[in-house]
Amino acid sequence: MTTVTIRLYNSLTNSVEEFQPMEPGKVLMYHCGPTVYSSPHIGNFRSFLLADLLRRFLEDQDYEVRQVMNITDVGHMTDDDEDQGADKLEVAARRTKLDPWEIARKYEEEFLQCLDALEFRRPHALPRATDYIAEMGTIIERLMEQGHAYQVNGNVYFSIAKFPEYGKLSNKVLDELEEGARVEVNEEKLDPRDFALWKTDDKHIMQWDAPFKDGARGFPGWHIECSAMSMNLLGDQLDIHTGGEDNLFPHHECEVAQSEAFSGKQFVNTWLHVKHLLVNGEKMSKSKGNFFTVGDILEQGYSGRELRFALMRVQYRQSMNFTLEGVDAARTELTRVETARKSLARVAKGLEPAGPDDLSAAIEKAETEFVESLRDDLNTSKAIAAVMVFVSDVNKAKPTQEYARAALGLFDRFESVLGVYGPTPEVQEEAPQEAQDLADQREAARKAKDFTTADECRDKLLAMGFKCVDTPTGPRLEKA
Repeated sequence: MTTVTIRLYNSLTNSVEEFQPMEPGKVLMYHCGPTVYSSPHIGNFRSFLLADLLRRFLEDQDYEVRQVMNITDVGHMTDDDEDQGADKLEVAARRTKLDPWEIARKYEEEFLQCLDALEFRRPHALPRATDYIAEMGTIIERLMEQGHAYQVNGNVYFSIAKFPEYGKLSNKVLDELEEGARVEVNEEKLDPRDFALWKTDDKHIMQWDAPFKDGARGFPGWHIECSAMSMNLLGDQLDIHTGGEDNLFPHHECEVAQSEAFSGKQFVNTWLHVKHLLVNGEKMSKSKGNFFTVGDILEQGYSGRELRFALMRVQYRQSMNFTLEGVDAARTELTRVETARKSLARVAKGLEPAGPDDLSAAIEKAETEFVESLRDDLNTSKAIAAVMVFVSDVNKAKPTQEYARAALGLFDRFESVLGVYGPTPEVQEEAPQEAQDLADQREAARKAKDFTTADECRDKLLAMGFKCVDTPTGPRLEKA
């Protein structure tokens, strides 16, 4: 049974607490995923990375994790504070004159490709909101039967007056939740602060027959979607729910209200929220020229691991300033780690002479500091610092073959948790100078389009037991 102590900052209690799952050794967690109306930007991915890091570390600590991240493909308003906003997919559909389902599938596929590029472990489920309309109806119907929701002209609203604890997550009291003067008051609502569960609008492209008794054709509100997906796939109670700090209110607050009114149970035990990402010291904005999608960064020649590392270096509860210089620094740091691992791998394989040094103290210190940093509210800054101190220790030492292997094993653990270092580098015996000269002659011949000479050099290399592998950075000799 898992007994390790992990401390997490719980937005529900505004304090760092010892994490205690409902069932010892098992964790149920849900994460707000993308709204698939455009290419995912790096701010989104800082939030998604928290979910991936949390899963990886929990699994490292021997927890059995069930992870769900949703795909919002309907109902997310452009103005998330009110029900009068326009559906982001509808806006994109009218702008591009494309079918909203087509838009959703296009950007969902791009999101999945970004997950893979940034070395995510795919969540166990990636449900689409549009596949859970019936489940939303079940919740809406019970809420109306219980008196927690009411229907006016086909629209269904949750009555916050019937849920006195509304505001407990965001720490907003009801007097602070008055509808703002900038938004036209909705006369249908019993209270201007009530929020929509189901909406009707003849102009809306994505519509369904009401999935509840005596309802009108329409579409779901944004908040009800996550409750339906999470409770259907994980149950009425979750150990952990994550998202960006912009989701805290109203989205997560509304999730709590409707879910707990529906089930009569506490919905989530631990809430984690990721701080905003700035770019070049300012909020991301296309007009400021500092708006980056994941694809934008990859197209500039950076790898997914470099971007992942750059987004992860600051602990999730701290505001982060993203710059391209920061990604360059991430590349430099990752290269230092790879160089150290290659050196260890050569000693471990007997390709370089082993030394007399015992690395056990350095290994124990690095492992302890790495794990304790992450147990302390996922402090990635301190964890990465522990890795880099260990790199310095490795570079100063001439380890025995045994300790070279042990150090490589620790780097593998760092990779398993952080997902930025990649597998242990492949190393092999260096080719003799004669083979290297032939490789250089072959490359010169290829550039001169003298393919006869190039083929002759290739055949001579093969006879010596080597082959020339062409890479974007030039040819590389390998054992044939």
